[in-house]
Formats: sequence, C-alpha cells, structure tokens
Amino acid sequence: MRHVANARMYSVNPKAASAWKELFAWLSRESGVELDVVDHAFPLPLSDLWSRADLACAFMCGFPFALTTHPPRPVAAPVPAKAPIPGRPVYATCLLVRADSEYFSIEDTFDRRVGYTVEDSHSGYNALRHHLLPYYRQRGGKLYRQSIGPLTTPRRVIEALLADDIDVGPLDGYALDLMLRHQAKLGSRIRIIATTDPAPIPFLVAASGWLRDGGLLMVHLDYRNLRINGRTSSGAQIGKDLRRAGFRYVSGRRLLICSAQSPQHLLPYRYLGADDHAGPNYTGQAAVDSYYERTRS
Repeated sequence: MRHVANARMYSVNPKAASAWKELFAWLSRESGVELDVVDHAFPLPLSDLWSRADLACAFMCGFPFALTTHPPRPVAAPVPAKAPIPGRPVYATCLLVRADSEYFSIEDTFDRRVGYTVEDSHSGYNALRHHLLPYYRQRGGKLYRQSIGPLTTPRRVIEALLADDIDVGPLDGYALDLMLRHQAKLGSRIRIIATTDPAPIPFLVAASGWLRDGGLLMVHLDYRNLRINGRTSSGAQIGKDLRRAGFRYVSGRRLLICSAQSPQHLLPYRYLGADDHAGPNYTGQAAVDSYYERTRS
C-alpha cells in the first residue's frame, strides 16, 4: 500500500518545497515505505489532508491537533536551528511590519490593520491573540481598526504586508527562518517588532490507522532513556515484553520494528511522565527520559 507525504505548512517557497521532497524521498528509501509526495496547495483546506486514511507524513499545528476528536498519530517534530529554546522542538510567532513603516513596537500598531492566517492556527491566530490579551485588558476594548483574514498561509501574510494591505501580521518563526534562508533580500523589507511566547512546533503526523496490511513501524529507541519503576532499564525485561507484544528490537541500530500483524499482548507498562533534561542521546541530540511503571510481573 502506498502512502502520501506533504510539507505544505513549511513549503514556503520553491527551494524549501524541493528540500522537503528530498527529505521525504530519503525517508521512503530508508524506511521501505512507498511515499508519494502530493501537492495540497492553497486554497485546499489542510483539514482534508490531515484526515486522509493514507497519510504517512504531513505537518500539523498543535492547536487543531488538540481540538480534533480523532487526532492523527504524531510521528516526529523538527528542532529549528534557531529555536527560542535551543535544542527543543519549539517555535514562536514573530509579529512583523514593513521595514519602512513607522512602527517599532506592538503598541505602535494599535488602531491600525492586523492580519491573521486562519482561526484554527496557533502561530497565525491563537498565539497573536494570547500576546495581545494583556493590552486588551489594559485598554478595555478593541486594539485594531480592522482584522484582515483569513490570509491562510505565511506567504500570503508577507504578501499582504508588502502590498500595504495590513500594517502588522503574525508569522510562524520557523517558516520565517526558511523564507530568509532561501530569500535573503526579504529580510531588508520586513522587521520583527515583537515575539510571542514559545510553543510546541507543528509536527509530522500520520493517519491514526495507517499501519494496515503490509504496513511496517520503525522507530528509534534507546533503552537507556527508559526508567522502569524509577530505575534505568537494562533492556532485558522490556525487551522480553516487547517481543511478546510483537515487536523486534535491533540493538546495533537501536531500532524498534513492528509489522502490521496484530500483537498478541498489550505492553504491561503505565506511562508516568518524562524528563526533557536528560542530556544528549547516542546521536548527540537532546534526549528525553520516559518514566513507566510495570503493571504486572
């Protein structure tokens, strides 16, 4: 069975789109999963992409993910080189104005025109509203003369700003990084006047039920990042439990594999929480220690 991949949220220009296609091609080769990179461009709604039964990889914002009654399965999250918390999969929204404008703070833009992407976006709507809330409470009323949207995509926010259709607009900080990497001249035409609080970055998701006949799950797992009943796992017991549940572990590659065949047993563990200050893992990247309680012997 073939599956689809799409990086529309961060295909901010042709060069970025090409780079994502190269990444998905590599992922398909390495995983053995046949991936078709599909175009799902504006004005097609992202909700249609996220609900596809054959979806294997597509970026999804955490805000709609939290709101949906049938969320897809999280697969992986990018860690931006310029993340507001270094080494963490987080981002922030940048509030932008034209470089030649008279605005140098968010307060300067009040009573003007503000743009937004869509109401189910965190970076393009929810983060902006949260950032403006203290000012709204202080003023006790409307902050802007006009709210213009939905502009839908980060690219259209930039276009509206440069066309003088809006005076200030929100932009996903990672999307902005990608734009500036491939369009350096854009940096001379815009300015950041404020940045919102960091939040979990949009992540790659797959259809919740995509591992079907002939499907294969492959994930990296390091036993040293597992804490079972408060102790570092030696791997012996959890390895036995994983094998009983239908998993195969390739220790040399720290790779956990499961075919679509239904497992015969549930794993006897209850998740307790995680520690995101575990330090580097075997690749040198920041790791997370996960804590579990074994529920039966």
